Formats: sequence, C-alpha cells, structure tokens
Amino acid sequence: MSRKKTPEINTGSMADIAFLLLIFFLVTTTMNVDSGIARKIPQKPKDNFVMDIKERNILEVNINSNNKLFVDGKITQLKDLKQIAINFIDNGGGLDINKNACEWCNGEKIISSSEHPTKAILSIKADRTTNYETYINVLDNLNSAYSHLRNKLSSKLYQQNYMSLLEDYKKSNPKNEALYQKIKLIREKYPLLLSDVEINN
Repeated sequence: MSRKKTPEINTGSMADIAFLLLIFFLVTTTMNVDSGIARKIPQKPKDNFVMDIKERNILEVNINSNNKLFVDGKITQLKDLKQIAINFIDNGGGLDINKNACEWCNGEKIISSSEHPTKAILSIKADRTTNYETYINVLDNLNSAYSHLRNKLSSKLYQQNYMSLLEDYKKSNPKNEALYQKIKLIREKYPLLLSDVEINN
C-alpha cells in the first residue's frame, strides 16, 4: 500500500497578507491626542526685582487634599467660582500703576476687593494630592472668567467678541495688524494674571 503525500500549503503569500493587514490597521486606527492648557511662561525677572502687591489684589483659591475648594478662606462650590473671579477682576475699586481708573470696569468698586484688572491676581494653591480633574476644572473656571470679561469688552468696543477676533486673526494671511492691535488692547485691559502654587504637606 502506497502512502499518500499530504499536499503542502503555499505560505509564501501569508507574509504579504499579514503585512497588508498591519498597514490597514495602522491607517484606519485613530489615536487619542492629549489636549492641554496653553500657557505662556513669563520671562524671569531681574535679580533685584521686588513686586509690591497689596493683599486686596490677590484672590486666593485653595484646593485641599480632599478636593474641597476655598476662596479667600471660605468653602466655595465650583459652580460659583467663575462669577466670584469676574467680580474680583472687574471690581475697579482703585487705580492702576499709572494712577488711571478703570473706566471699562462694571464692578461694585468694593474697597476690600481688587483695585484694577491690571493688578488683580488669581492665586491657585493646590495640595500635592489634589485630584487632577478638580485642579483642571478650577483652572478652566478662572480662564472662563477672563474670557467672559474680554468678550464683553470686545463686544462693547468693536461689536465683535474677543474669541471671534482671535479666530479672524488666526485665519488672516498676511496677519491683520488692525485685528492684532484690537486683541492686544483687550489683553492689556484684562491681563491674565494667574499664580500657581503647590502646597507641600
């Protein structure tokens, strides 16, 4: 009795098929891109630089290890933070460094609150064990307060909100100098003054 030869399977094209599948998955798979918060780091001050800041010009925002939020020592809900920041920045209760009053401020001009938007500092202090999500939500609310004030002033001055000014400037080619000057003016009137400190426990 003769033995039958088992037919051989041609595996030469298997490598080609595997390679094509690999290419297919690389092309069709989407990758999650981490998003962050864009922040421009200020230049290092000169060695002899001393900044005199009045206590009334600092809004202390503390996040403890239990993710509880405190604003100027009082426990605060996250949903109230944006309005508290707006009231503080836009208070207009004094003069800027050039002795000019804030004519565009709509605040109550409370003596115990900030003097001028160019002096109003939002100081964030977070415990090292603070939940990252809580910290980002706090930062987002404070940034949102600045966006609100800038949009409001821009709409009043230029009948166009600040965010759409930025979009138009980004789209303009060559860059529109008139738009840039408008954006610069809004930023000068409501400068983003955030101080970030980590509490070491």
